[in-house]
Order: sequence, then C-alpha cells, then structure tokens
Amino acid sequence: MTEPLRPKDDPGRIVDRRNLKGAPQNHRTKSADSWLIAFRNALIILLFSGSATVAILFYLSRDLPSLRQLQDFSPAVATKIISRDGKVISELYTQQRVLIPLNDMPLDMRHALISMEDTRFYDHWGVSLRDFARAVVVNIASLSYSQGFSSLTQQLARNLYEVIGTRKTLTRKIKEILTAIQVERTCTKNEIREMYLNSIYFGHGTYGIQAAARDFFSVDARDLNLEQCALLVGVLPSPARFSPKAHPDRAFRRRNLVMAAMLEHGYVEEYDYERLRYKPIDVHRTDAIPGFAPYFTEHVRRQMEMEDERLGINLYRDGLEIHTTLDSRMQSIATRIFQEEINNNQRVLNESLMQNDTLIYRVIDTLIYPIDSVRAMIDGDIAIPEELKDKLLVQGAFVLLENDTGNILAMIGGRTDFPDYWNRATQAKRQPGSTFKPLLYMTAIDQGYPVSTQLLNQPLPQTGDAILNGADTSFYDPRNDDGSTSGLVTLRHALRHSLNIVSARMVIQLVTPTQVVDMAKRFHITTPLRAVRSIALGTSEVYVLELTAAYAALANNGVWVEPLAVTRIMDRRGKALREFIPERKEVIEAEKAYIMLDLMRGVVDLGTGARVRWMFGFNRPAAGKTGTTDDWNDAWFVGFTPQLTAGVWVGVDDPRVSLGEERFGNVAALPIWARIMKEVHQSFDMPVLSWQMPADLVRLDICKVTKDRPTKYCPREKEIFIRGTEPPDACQVHTGFESQPYNPDDDVFLN
Repeated sequence: MTEPLRPKDDPGRIVDRRNLKGAPQNHRTKSADSWLIAFRNALIILLFSGSATVAILFYLSRDLPSLRQLQDFSPAVATKIISRDGKVISELYTQQRVLIPLNDMPLDMRHALISMEDTRFYDHWGVSLRDFARAVVVNIASLSYSQGFSSLTQQLARNLYEVIGTRKTLTRKIKEILTAIQVERTCTKNEIREMYLNSIYFGHGTYGIQAAARDFFSVDARDLNLEQCALLVGVLPSPARFSPKAHPDRAFRRRNLVMAAMLEHGYVEEYDYERLRYKPIDVHRTDAIPGFAPYFTEHVRRQMEMEDERLGINLYRDGLEIHTTLDSRMQSIATRIFQEEINNNQRVLNESLMQNDTLIYRVIDTLIYPIDSVRAMIDGDIAIPEELKDKLLVQGAFVLLENDTGNILAMIGGRTDFPDYWNRATQAKRQPGSTFKPLLYMTAIDQGYPVSTQLLNQPLPQTGDAILNGADTSFYDPRNDDGSTSGLVTLRHALRHSLNIVSARMVIQLVTPTQVVDMAKRFHITTPLRAVRSIALGTSEVYVLELTAAYAALANNGVWVEPLAVTRIMDRRGKALREFIPERKEVIEAEKAYIMLDLMRGVVDLGTGARVRWMFGFNRPAAGKTGTTDDWNDAWFVGFTPQLTAGVWVGVDDPRVSLGEERFGNVAALPIWARIMKEVHQSFDMPVLSWQMPADLVRLDICKVTKDRPTKYCPREKEIFIRGTEPPDACQVHTGFESQPYNPDDDVFLN
C-alpha cells in the first residue's frame, strides 16, 4: 500500500497520490479563475474611473454656459453717443467693441484667421484630435506646457464665457473643450467665425475687428486691405507683445508670418506676398487730444448713469445708442472760437502777472514755488504743475441753447488744451455780477413797476438802510463801474448802462431781497442765493447752464424749458428704451417777459453790450447782458436771438485771481458770444426773425423828462406798458407857461 504524502505547508495532512494524476486539470481551472478575477478587477477599475470621470465632468460643467447663453451671443459692446446730426462723438465702454456681421468682414481677414489660428477649422467638431495628440507628445517630451492645441472654437469659448477662465490648468482646458463641443453643436461655422472676430481682443482696449480697424487704421472693417488684415491677425497671440503701436518691428515680422501662412494655404498669390512683405507698417497713432466735445459727453455720461438702474441697462456693456441734442457743426465752431479768445485772455493775464509780482504773492506760496519759477511757468519755459493750474490758467464756459426746445446745441466746460473733468458750465458756481440783474428787474416788473419808474443815481446813504425791507446790516457801498453819478434815471436807462447804484436802490425802494430770490427760483436757479441787499449786484453764485436757461425763458415768451442733452436711448437692436421730453413751465407772463426782453435789447443796441454791433458786426435782433465781478475776477455775457441763447463765463478757477485791469464782461466774455453767434447764424443760414409784442402791451409816447403823459409841449420818447398801467397823469412841467423855451441840452434828467 502506497504511503500518503504530506504537503509541505501542512505536515499533518494526508494526500492521496492517486489524486496527483488530476493536478494539470486543476491548474487550468486556476488560470481561468485568474483571468476572470483580472477582468473583474479591470471592469471595476474601468467603471470606477468612468464614474469618476463622469462625476468630474458633471462637476466642471455645472457653471458652463447654457444652450440659451450659447445661442444668445451678447458680449460687452461700446455705447455710442451720437450728435443730432448723426456723428458718433464718443463711446463709453469697459471693452471697446462694435458688432458687425460676417459679410462686413473682408475675405482676407477670414483667410488670415484660418491660416494662422486653425487650419483644420472646417474638419473638426470643436477640438482637433491631431493637434491634441501633437501637443501631448510635445509637452511630455519637454516636461512642460509648451505646446497648445486650442482650436478657433476653443479660443472663442475661452474668450466669450468668463466662467471658463484663462489660467493654464487642466480643469480650465476641460471646461474649454466641453464648451467648444457645445458651441459647434449649437452654431454654424460661419456663426462661430463671426462671433470670434467680434469678440477677440486686439489690444489697446479694442475688442472685435470693427473697433480694431478704427483704432489702428481709422477705417471700417470692410475697408481693411490684405496687409492690414494680416497685421491684425498677427497680434492675436499676444496683443501687448506684438502691438504695432508699441512694437512696430515685432508687428512687422508677425504680419509677414501671417501672409506667408496665407501663401502656403493658397489664400495669397506669390506676387502679392513679395510685393507687400517689405512694405513698412502704417497704423493710426491717436494724439493725446480729448475726444470731441469732452465736457458735453461727460455731462451725458453722468446723466445716463442715473438711468442704469431704472431702465435695467449697463451703460458700458450694452451697446446702446444715446442720441443727443448736440450739433457737432455748432460745437466745432464754438470750440475753435472759444479757445482763440481764451488764449487772448491768457496773454492779458500773463502780462498782468509778469508786471506785478504782488499779484503772484497774493495767490501762490512762493516758499514752495519761488517767484522766478512762477515767472518761468507764466512764460512757458517750464510746465505748470497741476496744483497751480487753477491759479495761472484762464478758464471759461460756454453753453448754446435752442430757445423753444431747450436743446443743448454746444457746450464747453473749460480749455481744450488743458482738459480736465471739471465742467465749468454745469459744476462751477461763480458770481454772475450784473448778468443777474435781469432777474432783479424782472422782479420789479412783476411787482407792477413800469420801466419808466425813476430812481436816483446817487450813492446810498450809509445810515438807516438796515431797517428797510429787512435788508442786511453789513457795510454796503455800491458804485457804478465808471464812477459816474447823475439825477433820476429810469429802469430802462439803468439796465442799459448797468448802473449798480440804481440796482442797489431797487432792493430798498421797489422790491425785497427775498422777492428777488423767489424770482430766481421761479426761473429754476437752484444754487443757494443769499437774500441780502448785495443780491442786486449778483454776489450769489450760479451755474452757467442755469443762468443761460433763465435767459432763454425770456426769449421764449416767459416759458422756461429744461435744458436737454439726450433725446432718446436705443438698445443695440434699435429698440427705443426711453424718449426724453423736457419739462416746460411758464415762469412769467408773456407780456412781462417781452418788456424785460425789450430792456435787454437796449443793452446790445446802445448800452454796455453795444460792441456786439459796432465791433463784431452782429446786426440781427438780439438782447443780452454783460456782467463783471469785483476786481475783474469774473467776466460774463449772456444773450439771445429769437432762435438761440448763449451764455459765456471767463475767469480763473481760483476766484481770488483777477483777469486783469479793466477786463469787464464786454471785453473778456462778449467777444466769444458775438463771434460764435454770428458764425452759427450765418453758417446755418438762419432766417432773420424778431419778437412779436403781445397784444396786452401798448407802446406810448411819454414825456422824456417826467415820464408822464405828454403835453403838446413835451419832448417825447416811446415806452412800453402793460394795458392799464399807463401813466395816469399828464406832465406838469411842460404846460406852455414856462418862462424859457424848453432846451433838451439843459435837462439834467435826460436819459
């Protein structure tokens, strides 16, 4: 009997040798089991990896663009500010972009893009597997991320949707691929190219081919030629590094590289390539000059920012069209003349400062800026530092309004050679001087005083005035600018010659300071006005725009119209989001407005504003008022024709600085008004119109001396009255019983 064997690993176990004969069969069974186990493990690993991959893809795709977002291509687009004559005067944007259809993009641009960025664009479904494989091999070999494989569609996905990001990470690449595939499923190849060329960044703040064409070459995209298209495509990999403005040599090489690629793919003839490869690049380099009408466009921007929330719009991203009231042709005329006259005023100020160091010491700390350095600044030998510009530079403001609509046709808020963001037409409060007087006289007329009312043109007494009409108790001693005095004068004569003494008497004898303040508020003057006697001389500050609009109300039969800068807002699809209609309000009766207007015509025809006529030859019907503050620190002229009203202020930002001796409003400011108004009326061939006297007014003969109803012996003049307020009494001086015949030359009251 055969002895059983004991396994080595189990000495106590008996093994039947007869069973050893079946050992090969058991081995085959174990091998099959091993394969099953390996297959099972591989399947488990595969299922686990697949599940993990699906989970990762699901996690990464949670915040990717939806199908709706992919279909609604709506990148940030610049908002256009458009003048009423159709000119784009400015753009507002975070990304300067203008959308155009593919048909408006030149064929050379499309060919250059495919040649350089994605030669297999028409063959892949969002990702080029050949480029992917090549990138994997190169990156593994170099142990770095040195080779990319982004298709044109992947670039579009990365540039268009912020959730993808731009960091070179695996998760970003996966998001990019997923989005690219979805874009290819959603859009046609032409739609993808159109979106790409409208969204890609070309440098210098420009996005999209249209904005780049304008910025680099000052043309529309449809007018780009071959070399320009190649240059633009060449900058795409690194707009900063290959910028033709900053690095023309690099841009030159990139342009030629693109044209060589186009030649290789059959998009360019060899003759054209050889002809253009040596041609120097030529790009438009913008000067450091501010945009057209910068103060007006900033005024519009501030207004439109208040519409963002109410209309649910984004001023800087939604590609809006803001249609404005500005006339670019009138603005050009105003800008040119304004700057010329500001330069004239600057020369006078410079001469004044150079001849009198005391004026410099008064406003400049010469311990910080020695007097010699300041004089060098005035001479232009060294630049004026920012902190001294408000003391050494003459500034100004100009507003042109259309009387019946309130449209702002032109606006200047400061110098164009030293531009800033301080709009002196809408933000600077300055003393108006005598340009405030029409509101004072309007108050007297509204209280029923005829313009034939006479007041004494003699200095005010310094005692007893404080208790009259609640006047303030401060020292107050007004004088006429020329130092003159006389006897009794009418309101018409006093305004014509801007007699300060008579204006001061008006707030003592005719109206109260509070009534004057109320009248100014009726004319929509919003700045704080002090109800004191000196209000008669314009010592409370106003805005140029508001005072100009108040004058326009007089020209508009007493109807104040809100100054309007914007007429409507359109979205990028041409839908009107809002129409703007100015507020209109009658602030004074038409007959009273006409009387005031007629008084102001005398200022232009025969008074302080007569330079409009004899010096500048502006002979249309016009009315206005000059204004000057103490020491010639502010110079004004505001006036109107039947069609237009314009306001001018000239001064230095620091109100302590004088424009120079004798720089009255009719010297420093009136020339700007007269030259602009004359050229605008002539250039636009405006008809010669005049104002019609309301039916409730009568023009009567009155005695030239007493202002009563004349006798047949009286010297006569004509005056306007509201019906029912005519002089009640006949003249008691010229009765025919005088001992001597009347001689006008002997009449000290003649005005």
